[in-house]
Amino acid sequence: MQETQILSSISNTRALPTSTFSNPSRPQLPTPPSHDFPSLSHPRNPRFPTLSTKTNTTLPHPHPHPHPHPKPASSSSDFEEKMLYLDSIGIDFLSLIDDHPPILSSPLSEIKSTVDFVTSTAGFTAVEFRRIVGMCPEVLSSRVSEIVPVFTFLIREARVNGSDLKRVINRRPRLLASSVRNRLRPTLYFLQSIGIAEVDKHTNLLSCSVEEKLLPRIEYLEKIGFSHRDSLSMFRRFPQLFCYSIKDNFEPKFDYFVVEMGRDLKELKEFPQYFSFSLEKRIKPRHQSCVEKGVCFPLPILLKTSNAQFRDRLEICCNTSLPFKSSPLWCTDCDIHSI
Repeated sequence: MQETQILSSISNTRALPTSTFSNPSRPQLPTPPSHDFPSLSHPRNPRFPTLSTKTNTTLPHPHPHPHPHPKPASSSSDFEEKMLYLDSIGIDFLSLIDDHPPILSSPLSEIKSTVDFVTSTAGFTAVEFRRIVGMCPEVLSSRVSEIVPVFTFLIREARVNGSDLKRVINRRPRLLASSVRNRLRPTLYFLQSIGIAEVDKHTNLLSCSVEEKLLPRIEYLEKIGFSHRDSLSMFRRFPQLFCYSIKDNFEPKFDYFVVEMGRDLKELKEFPQYFSFSLEKRIKPRHQSCVEKGVCFPLPILLKTSNAQFRDRLEICCNTSLPFKSSPLWCTDCDIHSI
């Protein structure tokens, strides 16, 4: 009854004309009840149950939460079948889930097809396949229809010799999980466009993103002072530069090269392999040895020679003068174009 009266008064208030609120000093005549809410315009007298005068302080007992529904038998069975099958070929399914959760949604039939194709048609041994999955778990959830084009691309477009396919895949398993259209082919065209003709010798780069990995490294060399032309020349001379981290490799080694060694950028242009040597185990110790003896070796002699050869050269240079660069003794047995 009380709720009906309150709603009825709200209805009447909404029906008042605007002038009621614009000029409060002017008396207003009462208006007939509004019929905006016809069901509320005529109060009703519903019968309400009589409330007890005693207050019930006993709280209702909460209903227990229903137990989660068990997984369907088919899902549990599929999980067990996958685990048993992968265990039979030497792959730990639980560890695989941690490394590659999408494997849970891969149908067992497709997993078996992929395993059969790679180990039978492609000719990889069980040991090689386990190593491939360990390095790139995505291979196991790739379909055969996605893997076959990779082999075709490597042979026809990247010019990989058929006898070298297994070596190429074992070296870079991620190739098998890479899209030919979206990754392999665009990267191939980019490498060819900057002058790397023999891409078949650098197939590990094909699975790299041009935008996320290759271009940022070229831009870094330009940032530290190399021209665009010289930067590309360094990558043509030593394509493995694309594989090195800017933060963990380029930056600390370049800082040491400039600040501690005081060398010229021209030396890096001629010997970009400098970035392939360990800063702590090779570059620093040998540079410090040269500083102590008061000699300065060209980068190839400083870094490429064996420990015994380096000590011998260092000892000789302490007693004699370093040959001129025009001398046939300069950089003997040290080809700067290979490692």
